Amino acid sequence: MFRILVVEDDAHIRKLMCTVLKAHGFETLQAKDGLAALDVMEKEHIDLVVLDLMMPNMDGYEFTKELRSVGETLPILMVTAKQEQTDKNKGFLAGTDDYMTKPVDEDELILRIKALLRRSKIASERQIVVGDAVLNYDTLTVSKKAESVTLPQKEFLLLFKLLSYPEVIFTRMQLMDEIWGLEHDASDHTLNVHINRLRDRFQSWQEFEIITVRGVGYKVVINR
Repeated sequence: MFRILVVEDDAHIRKLMCTVLKAHGFETLQAKDGLAALDVMEKEHIDLVVLDLMMPNMDGYEFTKELRSVGETLPILMVTAKQEQTDKNKGFLAGTDDYMTKPVDEDELILRIKALLRRSKIASERQIVVGDAVLNYDTLTVSKKAESVTLPQKEFLLLFKLLSYPEVIFTRMQLMDEIWGLEHDASDHTLNVHINRLRDRFQSWQEFEIITVRGVGYKVVINR
């Protein structure tokens, strides 16, 4: 069971948020500000932090900076009434992984938390498991039972990126910038060739499918 630390100075909101999280199968711990949260983390294992920004003693920005300064990489979701883009930018610069504004939609909160936990697991284990298929980042392999395929680096990174965010649409430019680098001279044709190669390699695999979103880019659909 994942353990989530809710850091919020408003006791009513803190209790309500914990109730919602428990209803979805998470174990929760509470703290009224950043300093209290650090105390909790010294004693307890935490998988993710849901964090308010405006708190006494140590606010959300300071708390996040403190964690990142010592190399702590656990996921942080900031939840705040501050809606200005400058506030969001400040949060991401401090090191948060995601940002929501109040009032919070409960369903969206749970979906964001599950996505952050999934990405954190991928980052720590350096692999993605989809049904019987396993992508191993260190060996650039995609395996399924007795079958194992070693991919060229760019093909592997492209598939790993898409499978890290199933159902998320990536534009062609986003994929080219990330896989080939900001200074790349890759073209749409280069990306199309890599996508087609991946489709050809895994056309008989039922676990996932690369979908073209016409006029936009690509996404991966996982077959349940």
